Amino acid sequence: MWHLLSLSKPNSKEDKKLVTAIKTIAGITPGNLALYKLATLHSSRGKEKNGFRESNERLEYLGDAILGAAVADYLFKKYPFKDEGFLTEIRSRIVNRESLNNLAKKMGIAAIVQFDQKNIQLQKVILGNTLEALVGAIYLDKGYLRTKKFVIDKLIQPYFDLEVVVSSNSNHKSKLIEWTQRESKEIRFDVEEIKKGRNQREFAAQVFIADQPFGQGFGLTKKKAEQDAAEKTCIMLQI
Repeated sequence: MWHLLSLSKPNSKEDKKLVTAIKTIAGITPGNLALYKLATLHSSRGKEKNGFRESNERLEYLGDAILGAAVADYLFKKYPFKDEGFLTEIRSRIVNRESLNNLAKKMGIAAIVQFDQKNIQLQKVILGNTLEALVGAIYLDKGYLRTKKFVIDKLIQPYFDLEVVVSSNSNHKSKLIEWTQRESKEIRFDVEEIKKGRNQREFAAQVFIADQPFGQGFGLTKKKAEQDAAEKTCIMLQI
């Protein structure tokens, strides 16, 4: 689909604002502006053409893979004596859904994403998805090496203290369950599926302690959604 988008120059106030935002966020000047327009377009605002709804979902799919590869490349070189399990875990802590949502918010992605603002659920998950789509757009526009530089210079180094990432305990669900056992409180995780697109799905998990709602989390699997919800609950309870 991307190759059908014609090369475009900023010809409106909105286009110029997008170019300025991309320069600020990514440190690059868009070559094919249409790619970046598509990267910021959620399916809730997309128009259907020939049975296909325009949205950033395909770019999100591509960007997810490119982002994972760039982070893996960076960690592989930074930790030459660490095993595969360690590298996989640290990469997961950097590119998980909650981490990407927080990162996208700090970077100002909210200012450029186009979506149905009446949908409150979307607001909780859409920023990280848009960041992945932006990575996909940069990859198609500038190539892998420039995209990897963006990931390292604009995502990892400014926003992640890797010593803190490495030392943090990522199994928040186990930590939370142990706490509720010590406090003699009942805990449950309610999980439901959220439809993201025609071929994608995401899960939402809600933590209840003694039937009182606490953290709500999201993830591409039930396990990740539960971990996300548990992490937020641990923060709320200062565990």
